[in-house]
Amino acid sequence: MRRLSHRQGFTLIELLVVIAIIAILIGLLVPAVQKVREAASRSQCQNNLHQMGVGLHNYHGVYKKFPQGNSPWAGNVAPRQGSWTWMAFILPYVEQENVYNMAAAFKDGGGSNYYSWYNPACAVPLPIFVCPADPRGQQAYPGPANGIKDQYLTCYLGNSGTTSTSFDGVLYLGSTISFNNIKDGSSNTILVGERPPNSNLEFGWWFAAYGYDGQGNADCLMTSNDVAASNYFIANYSSAPNLPCNGTAAQKIGLKSGNPDMGCDAAHYWSFHSGATNFLLCDGSVRSYSNGIDPAIFVALTTRNGRETVNPDQ
Repeated sequence: MRRLSHRQGFTLIELLVVIAIIAILIGLLVPAVQKVREAASRSQCQNNLHQMGVGLHNYHGVYKKFPQGNSPWAGNVAPRQGSWTWMAFILPYVEQENVYNMAAAFKDGGGSNYYSWYNPACAVPLPIFVCPADPRGQQAYPGPANGIKDQYLTCYLGNSGTTSTSFDGVLYLGSTISFNNIKDGSSNTILVGERPPNSNLEFGWWFAAYGYDGQGNADCLMTSNDVAASNYFIANYSSAPNLPCNGTAAQKIGLKSGNPDMGCDAAHYWSFHSGATNFLLCDGSVRSYSNGIDPAIFVALTTRNGRETVNPDQ
């Protein structure tokens, strides 16, 4: 007689237990992966800022001053660098000399080449100027068919000071600041900070920037206590496709959390990092400040000669 053998399979309860265990493991793994990715993007962002710091210091070493935060617009007048940003000026010092040479050759090419937004350098995407935490990656404002190039954007803006009329930062319109001018100490003064471009892609152009005020602010530069800037964005960028502003002008300055779809968040520093934003200090160090930092302390960090005593870690 043939002996029958019976194969025993999983019962429904056992299968449900296995599925539950797998779900728990996935639930534990996903946050861990997200934390690793966040740490990696934060580290790369800090490295970008460090490289910019090296470039800014090397520029200072050659010219005995930091570059202009934003070059005044002057039309077809030598050196034909109207509205060039501090990022454009440090190109040779961040291993982008070819881009700088291309830009320099074009501006002197005659005709309307002096118009900075026709310059082919505008359409060059440079990873050093983009925070890897921005899920949108490298972005460009599409140039119309009138000769204006695509305008690639940056996540990093120079510290122009407290307001657009104070000129008490380090990088501002026509600035010529050297280390000797930074009386508050280079380790207590911000040089560059994060502010991702908003969804309109109209502010944050890395090569040539005009700003909301004609001085590059909220474009290649940022202020820390300027309700004129936040009022401008609330008035002009609170309707579709932007989200309505979720705060007052006084609440949309300094360092806060932000949303790329919130037009008024273009008026203050923020980042895609969790709870904090990275900054390059004038001494070349890179620090991460909480988005909940005391506003008075943060404002003090953006002045070069305010004579404040600050402890950003308190």
